[in-house]
Amino acid sequence: MCGIVGIAGRSPVNQMLYDALTMLQHRGQDAAGIVTCQDGRLFLRKENGMVRDVFHTRHMMRLAGEFGIGHVRYPTAGSSSSAEAQPFYVNSPYGITLAHNGNLTNADEISATLFKTDLRHINTDSDSEVLLNVFAHELQALGKETPSEDDIFAAVTEVHKRCKGAYAVVAMITGYGLLGFRDIHGIRPLLYGERPADDGGIEYMIASESVALTSLGFKVVRDVRPGETIFINADGELFTRMCTDKPSYTPCIFEYVYFARPDSTMDGISVYKSRLRMGEKLAQKILREWGDDHQIDVVIPIPDTSRTAALELANQLGVKYREGFMKNRYIGRTFIMPGQQQRKKSVRQKLNPVELEFKDKNVLLVDDSIVRGTTCHEIIQMAREAGATQVFFASAAPPVKFPNVYGIDMPAKSELIASGHSVEEVRQIIGADRLIYQDLQDLIEAAREGNPEIERFDCAVFDGNYVTGDIDEAYLQHLEDRRNDKAKGKSNQTLEVITDNTPVDMTGVKAEA
Repeated sequence: MCGIVGIAGRSPVNQMLYDALTMLQHRGQDAAGIVTCQDGRLFLRKENGMVRDVFHTRHMMRLAGEFGIGHVRYPTAGSSSSAEAQPFYVNSPYGITLAHNGNLTNADEISATLFKTDLRHINTDSDSEVLLNVFAHELQALGKETPSEDDIFAAVTEVHKRCKGAYAVVAMITGYGLLGFRDIHGIRPLLYGERPADDGGIEYMIASESVALTSLGFKVVRDVRPGETIFINADGELFTRMCTDKPSYTPCIFEYVYFARPDSTMDGISVYKSRLRMGEKLAQKILREWGDDHQIDVVIPIPDTSRTAALELANQLGVKYREGFMKNRYIGRTFIMPGQQQRKKSVRQKLNPVELEFKDKNVLLVDDSIVRGTTCHEIIQMAREAGATQVFFASAAPPVKFPNVYGIDMPAKSELIASGHSVEEVRQIIGADRLIYQDLQDLIEAAREGNPEIERFDCAVFDGNYVTGDIDEAYLQHLEDRRNDKAKGKSNQTLEVITDNTPVDMTGVKAEA
């Protein structure tokens, strides 16, 4: 999961790109990068760290130009080294820089072809560099000294034929313009917008979420369609074209559950409203299964992404909603952290209970999802220590049983607590008195209500149906070997890593597989 932005401006874009990346910081806290173009020269700054730490005044002053792209990263395919921070650059043809959100599922195959056939060298393990070189090769194969918009669209068409997986892309061709395109399924989000410039022209912006555009005063025009390419040339003229004859609108539903900001709208769906509907449907399920005598005294969200769903759930149940956990904003997202002990420690640092909201009460804790179960277990223990009589737990998403292969570094299948365990077994492992999950169909309806044109969502983490059709057990095993905690521990020996075949191994409960 990453955040991307590209701006074709009429004035310097360095500050705009910086501001946009801060609005997308939730999509990647591992690394950040910006590249700008002025008079045929590129100016690049990228490094590991948060946006505010990567870019200082001296860096910003060097990022000259009215065109540019930016990127914030969580590592998925590849490592977390600064060498793999984006944007990536290739000098031939023309000089191309690219930033990518998503994951190619056939990157290894393409990488071999790039070396043997296209005679291109790949310097990192990043699939984003692979994608850049595919695009560069297809553009170079056209043999044009000066590429037209038709040439650029033709190159992207070939990219779609060669690349499988998820990719939302912004790229800049030195001296020629800015482009953005989206994979043929539209798995990862991408929008574009415009605003009037001081000189009477129009500035264009392409970004992962609408909030990045609106915060800078851009009016959202629309989402980039699956398989579509947006190109703004050096003169500020905009061109669009569908670059595949097989588009399939299948956005990732986890964007609405967790990844996106609630004040964003993507693919015509308000993230905030979709989460309200998730809470409404979860409340209806609680009433069906637990009855009117559910014994819930108070509903408490696990900040931040579950707040919206929890609020509507409480309204539907007629139960008090309270903020029972105070969040430390300076601790990163825990589900990505390698190592059970590191995650356990970080949860305690990240959240602190308000004891008066727990003491002598039956508490329903609401989270957006349950992945490893580490966070849930720790939070439930914290609620009990704060004096809760009973601790119930609700997930606004169905059980996460399968790894995400489309650009989210979710754990290996063996580390997913719901994989191989029943709901009752998960309840025992996390230590809750009751546990309830959202139904998948209810989740789909909660999201789809915002845009009935979307007939299908990528729900692979819940049902194992991977929309690209190229994922098998061998691929998932290969992914597991790369993503599990042991593998990550080898790449970072400073972390204390404890792994086991049981998804959650620190609870003292040995569940049967």
